[in-house]
Amino acid sequence: MSTSSPPAELSHRPLRGFVLIVAATLLFAYNDTTNKLLLEDYNVPMVTALRYIGHCLLMMALVAPFRGKEMVKTVRTGWVLVRAGSLALGSLLVSLAFQRMPVAETTAIVYLAPVLVVALSGPILSEKVGLNAWIAAGIGFAGVLLIARPGGGLDPWGVIFVLGNVIVSVSYNLLSRVLARTERTTAMLFYSALVGAIGFGIFLPWTMHGVSPTPFQMLLFFGLGVSAWLGHYCFTQSYRYAPAAFIAPMSYMHLLWAGILGWVIFGHAPEPIALVGMGLVAVAGVVSALRPRRGKRPAQFASEDGLTDKAG
Repeated sequence: MSTSSPPAELSHRPLRGFVLIVAATLLFAYNDTTNKLLLEDYNVPMVTALRYIGHCLLMMALVAPFRGKEMVKTVRTGWVLVRAGSLALGSLLVSLAFQRMPVAETTAIVYLAPVLVVALSGPILSEKVGLNAWIAAGIGFAGVLLIARPGGGLDPWGVIFVLGNVIVSVSYNLLSRVLARTERTTAMLFYSALVGAIGFGIFLPWTMHGVSPTPFQMLLFFGLGVSAWLGHYCFTQSYRYAPAAFIAPMSYMHLLWAGILGWVIFGHAPEPIALVGMGLVAVAGVVSALRPRRGKRPAQFASEDGLTDKAG
């Protein structure tokens, strides 16, 4: 559904963007850990379907009564659906990877995507990518290599699935920034939930099988929907307050949370060399957060045409 409503406003508030992306990464790590727990007893399409259905129902119950029109109104409907489809496909691929690999190592490979986002935010989004952004991305990438190093015993199919997730994650990240100028956060969240709920939900008659869930597992299924909703709300909002080249390296915090939760829940303690890699990831986040923002505002905030032409 299209409308001629005015474009959503962007503002240059990197501290607010920083807080939002840290909250988003913590919620994503919780979602990943819960996902892996449930995949021990249930199949990937079923768990993914229930996650998106829960996300969608929560929005319809809690958001629609107050902001129902905002949920369905879009300006670039096609691109909104492409973004939603990228997220749904990425969820499927990373869940298949979680079946075969630990949470921390899987998440580490996923975070090759922010490096690509930094590289592409200049030519695609017309954003100014400074030297510090490249340094932060490079440090983070080095950390990822130490964690997901060759010979680390990772399942080959798991690596293939997570590399597929990297490709679609780049599309999701870049489209989040592009669409932040014209679309409301509520609409982007709703269509992401709706596309996933329909796409995976239609297969539930064939995938709904397994042991009867315990009360604890029912709570975990509910937590999947809640964390997905809140996590993607914080993630999408972060792109309203800071450029993609700033947000992307900060996304490495997801890896730190994933390592901690994987250790606590599954007893998978990262090896010393992997801990060094996680330390580098943390340094990358700090370098990104402390980049100077003085002087003239970046070009992406000065001109709306730079993004609208590229996305059209």
